[in-house]
Amino acid sequence: MSWEVRTMQSKTSYFNATLFRKNLTRFWPLWGLASFIGALFPLAVLLDMVHRGWNVLSAPDFTGMYYDAVSAVPVINLVYAALCAMAVWSYLYNARSVGLMHTLPIRREGLFLTNFLSGLSMTLIPYAVTGVLCVVVSLCGGAFDAKGLAVTVLAVLGESFFYFSSATFVAFITGNAFTMPPLYALLHFLAVLLDWLISSFAQGFIFGFSTYYTGVVEWLSPTVYLVNNVRCARQYVEVQQTFPDGTPYTSRLLTSADLESFWLIGVYALVGLALAALALILYRRRRSETAGDVVAVGWLRPVFRYGVAGLCALLGGQFLYSLFWYGFQQGEYYDTLPMVVCLLAAGAIGYYGASMLLAKAFKVFRGSWKGLGIVLAGCALVCCVLHFDLLGVADRVPEASQIQTLEIRIADNTYTLTPEKDADLLEQVRALHQTVVADESYVREMEARRSSTWSEDETPNTAYTGLNLTYTLKSGTRIDRWYSLLITRDRLAQPETYDYLLDQFVNSDTVKARRLHLDDDFWTVSGGSLYIDTRGEGYELGSREGDAILKAVGRDLTAGNWGDYDWFSGDSGSSYAMDLGLDFESADKERYDWISVHVTPAMTETVDCLERLGLVTRADLVTYRQLYPEDYGADGSSIWQEVPHTGENAVVYTEDTTSAMVSPA
Repeated sequence: MSWEVRTMQSKTSYFNATLFRKNLTRFWPLWGLASFIGALFPLAVLLDMVHRGWNVLSAPDFTGMYYDAVSAVPVINLVYAALCAMAVWSYLYNARSVGLMHTLPIRREGLFLTNFLSGLSMTLIPYAVTGVLCVVVSLCGGAFDAKGLAVTVLAVLGESFFYFSSATFVAFITGNAFTMPPLYALLHFLAVLLDWLISSFAQGFIFGFSTYYTGVVEWLSPTVYLVNNVRCARQYVEVQQTFPDGTPYTSRLLTSADLESFWLIGVYALVGLALAALALILYRRRRSETAGDVVAVGWLRPVFRYGVAGLCALLGGQFLYSLFWYGFQQGEYYDTLPMVVCLLAAGAIGYYGASMLLAKAFKVFRGSWKGLGIVLAGCALVCCVLHFDLLGVADRVPEASQIQTLEIRIADNTYTLTPEKDADLLEQVRALHQTVVADESYVREMEARRSSTWSEDETPNTAYTGLNLTYTLKSGTRIDRWYSLLITRDRLAQPETYDYLLDQFVNSDTVKARRLHLDDDFWTVSGGSLYIDTRGEGYELGSREGDAILKAVGRDLTAGNWGDYDWFSGDSGSSYAMDLGLDFESADKERYDWISVHVTPAMTETVDCLERLGLVTRADLVTYRQLYPEDYGADGSSIWQEVPHTGENAVVYTEDTTSAMVSPA
């Protein structure tokens, strides 16, 4: 007789429908409130269409709104996906809850997949509700666009999956509910934060380094990178229309909308898949006893300890230095030894603070000298590398073949040079840059001397000027340099000095013409303005008047009555009491520029032109010093504000590619 009892073979289940429904019903206020908020936007569009007409919005208009929403999804999901992840994985942070969940007849793979899908569903429900309402509204207005809707759905799915996966990954790194949000934020913004911290710190050591943010590894900060690169590009056409009274006007009609860099969302979705797989691996090996720990993964504990120490050293060290030593600093750059001390103090605080969080106790000092020694050695090493510029950052002057554009800001003027059009000028600037770098010790000595005297007063034979260089390389890399340079009359006559090279560049005939966009097909005069102080009256100038005035200033330039920059003079009262401005428009009508010309008695061509146009009379030709004698000193400079070092005849301010303050020889 056989006593065997037949039993049913159990099957391995990777999904539990009961738990899935439980999560959705338990956390319905979260996705319900988000759905309600999302539904307000299509309802607002519907109300606008009811008031203005059902056909007021076209299919491209709706598509543009969809793509604008896609551009905003990273910011929304950064918060909302994290809330959904914290909801479904909240049991991991309590010892009793995690013990109960792990006693259920569900494998960890099943728990992971069920909770992951339920959390992802909660993330997507508000978008689904909002999307359905948007489709209904677009159908009501006869503006449905299937392609735009499909692209939007795929984009929202990809972005939501990535953000929920990244939040899930962080949820398995930590066992503490209060630690999860800051670690999650750090994961998304660590690259940007380090870029800013290291760049700002390096400025205090490296000669001429003026970059606050390089953006080289911005792709490691997904939210910043997606917001900056995934955007809606709209195409318009100009349409002639008329008002009800018959007055014609030109309007812009949207013809199409495209989502730029859509492929990036696919890349981050694949990254999200990798993070989800890594989270599953961590979950399979996770010990239930780690509930409540700041870091639940053993091999990440040293990374957390030294990472916090490094961040505290960079951020706290600069704070301590500015608090206790910045006022005693000599020159523009950090004093190395005090900075090392401040970094050591801040790094030690960060090291022991992280150790206390990991140990959940205050007694962490015994046997910690080795780890502390590593932190202190790292701080000293960073300062030495920057102080001695072992990476050669200060000496770097890009080769002409590497440069795409070079923007130079000097003498209150900005010029953009390209190798194709400005090869000679580009070489001049490169030679100037190399000379400044070679004179680093002299420049630093002059800066320190200026700082130690607590005065910015300059003699008639000296002046300070700022030199800013921005290289954009063909590789996409951007290099920024800024120098505060002392100009002396003696060195202006010495060809091997940067003083001489600066003067040769700024006062060359080619650069003078560039200030006025002369013989420049890219810019055309679109108008301008003129204000007469003696009469308190202003005029708006048309394109023809502006073009005539510009040509007159150009003739003054050719005659030598306008354009030479005087590095030392402070006379600002010899120009006529009028404000003359000219506006420029680029050939593609996408960029605008302006110049403000201070007219002086030597500029006879410009004065004659203004008189012929009937804009000024002889009675208006009064200088500022004659009109406001009480506002000027014996040397002609204003007593109310420090003025730039200009000559007596003309000043030009501009934006974008031409911003100059100049004077005749």
